[in-house]
Amino acid sequence: MTKSRKPGLHGLVWPDSEKVIVALDKGLRTLFAPAFSARPIPGEGLSDTDLGVLERRLSARLMRVNHSGEVSAQALYQGQMAVARDKHVKALFARAAQEETEHLAWTEHRLTELAGSKSVLDPVWYAGSFAVGVASGLLGDRWNLGFLAETERQVESHLDDHLRRLPAEDRRSRAIVEQMKSDEAAHAVAARREGAVEIPAPLKRAMRFASKLMTVGSFWI
Repeated sequence: MTKSRKPGLHGLVWPDSEKVIVALDKGLRTLFAPAFSARPIPGEGLSDTDLGVLERRLSARLMRVNHSGEVSAQALYQGQMAVARDKHVKALFARAAQEETEHLAWTEHRLTELAGSKSVLDPVWYAGSFAVGVASGLLGDRWNLGFLAETERQVESHLDDHLRRLPAEDRRSRAIVEQMKSDEAAHAVAARREGAVEIPAPLKRAMRFASKLMTVGSFWI
């Protein structure tokens, strides 16, 4: 039987031990087990024979950044779901997490095709994002949703930048990034529909700074 969560300091609701164990299990699977997608991989039928050595290297580094971003997204959603109160909000996070799992599979698959490797810093990104997810969730569901909406808005901007930087000949990677961008936009719309609050400007800047650390670190390592 699942134990009910009890209010902590100032009425905050902390996740019970069972949810923590489930979250840890999901974390290990995200970091060390292959990801699978129920949907076909975008662009799978397209050719990439025109890519040269330098183009492949750039694409691999950009896709490694996107893979690390999906690792972070999994951690963020698991942290948020662990403390979400409303069942509709939990369901929204669960749906978004499932799509992010597919994104994880797509980027992992494309990385392999490009002879690239995952970032060795992924465990760091996962741990940090999980902590942020729990912290945002403890503020309440509307803040939880607001953090989701702002995260997805920033991810959209990041994916736009990658579409500008990816080689024009790399149609497979571009198809993946374009579909990811569409999915992220839908997550943000759903969060706002459920009552997301507007995140204060200083917190938005802090989120952009953390995102920059992840993208630069994953690009090179």
